[in-house]
Amino acid sequence: MPVRTSESSSAGSGKGVGLGLALVSAVAFGGSGVAAKPLIEAGLDPLHVVWLRVAGAALVMLPVAVRHRALVRRRPALLAGFGLLAVAGVQACYFAAISRIPVGVALLVEYLAPALVLGWVRFVQRRPVTRAAALGVILAVGGLACVVEVWSGLGFDAVGLLLALAAACCQVGYFVLSDQGSDAGDDAPDPLGVIAYGLLIGAVVLTAVARPWTMHWSVLTGTAHMDGRPVAALALLAWIVLVATVLAYVTGVLSVRRLSPQVAGVVACLEAVIATVLAWVLLGEHLSAPQIAGGAIVLVGAFIAQSSAPSKASGAPVASGDAHAESELPARETAA
Repeated sequence: MPVRTSESSSAGSGKGVGLGLALVSAVAFGGSGVAAKPLIEAGLDPLHVVWLRVAGAALVMLPVAVRHRALVRRRPALLAGFGLLAVAGVQACYFAAISRIPVGVALLVEYLAPALVLGWVRFVQRRPVTRAAALGVILAVGGLACVVEVWSGLGFDAVGLLLALAAACCQVGYFVLSDQGSDAGDDAPDPLGVIAYGLLIGAVVLTAVARPWTMHWSVLTGTAHMDGRPVAALALLAWIVLVATVLAYVTGVLSVRRLSPQVAGVVACLEAVIATVLAWVLLGEHLSAPQIAGGAIVLVGAFIAQSSAPSKASGAPVASGDAHAESELPARETAA
């Protein structure tokens, strides 16, 4: 009995740490758009801002990549997928989207990803999806219709919305790939190494696409404006690189490893709320009452969809709030 209590306490502690890391990641990611948009409006191309973000973070994480260089031989496909989807794909599509539509709308569209994860579970992993999960997807799509105000003939740039949707699809890859190897014990790839090489690969890909040698570098030596308030461009870039990228990815991947793609995806939905509030306060991007209500429905739908996804071990649905059921999963997986 004492051993069982100890294991339960350890599992609960690990889950608490995972939830805390997921929250930090959501806050860090949520601040990227409000820092990037002033740089874009100051004259930088969205792809150039993405390149600066990823290349700067890759430089910071370079010592970690050198330390875990064996990953290149052991898990090349994982590193390539993480770099292309979770880094280059998500960031490029999202930053291109916010150059055409409001930050809050782009994030709300992107956070259809938790519902899209169910498509992966159902059609790729071929596991059953519960009725509650299907209801969550329907709510998320309905809420999105309110956010983009479809009754007014699609009030936002259609290309911007498609770019935000592409970011959502790439984010599915982020959640799925972040969980790869989490059940492999000592053979699991080090998450920091995966992030470091993902950033390096993303930087190489974006260098070919963004062509940074054509960038207006002089913008970085001046000031940008947040709703009329001047801010040093380098300060915004430092925030994007150190907080909204390095800290966000490290805490995000570690949280998925301690929780699951489903549960981490639920907490990550807070990023949309945080980004919308920050854009409202710092950029003056006000949303209408139907858009706010639609955003709330999107988040509720994503929460229901994710928390109703089946567990890895049994294929049966496990609610994210059921701490006892989740604490028993490692034991059942070990027994199997």
